[in-house]
Amino acid sequence: MTAILYPLAANAEQALLRPLGRAGRMSDARRRAGVDVVFTTDAVGPAFATRTAALDAYAGRVDDERTGSTPDPEERFCRLIEQVAEGTPRARSVEPTFVDGQRWPTPPRPPQTVWRLSISYWRIATAERPLEAPQARQARKSKQGLTPETLQAIARTPLRPVKPQQPLDIGLFEIRPPEAPHIVMPDE
Repeated sequence: MTAILYPLAANAEQALLRPLGRAGRMSDARRRAGVDVVFTTDAVGPAFATRTAALDAYAGRVDDERTGSTPDPEERFCRLIEQVAEGTPRARSVEPTFVDGQRWPTPPRPPQTVWRLSISYWRIATAERPLEAPQARQARKSKQGLTPETLQAIARTPLRPVKPQQPLDIGLFEIRPPEAPHIVMPDE
């Protein structure tokens, strides 16, 4: 069982400011909400130009390597993520040019990024935001009578995990070396 107690709310802003409760497991979250819930992660709050500014704004909510402060284990449902800023043009595919002895053109500048707070929480289904959209393939096979535009919209939405990622399973003949615990090595 995880030690993190994720907020229970209808949206990310409510989960951050005034959650309806806390739960570590889906069964606990369903029991507290009285309806079905889904585990989701959303970005919330303003965008910050630098990580330092975001750390200052969310002091106590996220790990701060500058001061060494960390939130309590049950409060670790927030983290900072770096995103491409809105309005930044997307990179296009590049073709070889073979100009002046160079095969590839000069790469474009990296896109401008911003830092946002990402919050993981148990989301309660509401009328305007149901729990999960069906997958396009399942919707087509089940003959639900959806329009082609609806199926295309479903197919274009990004995939989301259906449950939290499980910890890495280390096999019988694998070990973690003490000097590098982030590496899993085969044992002879």
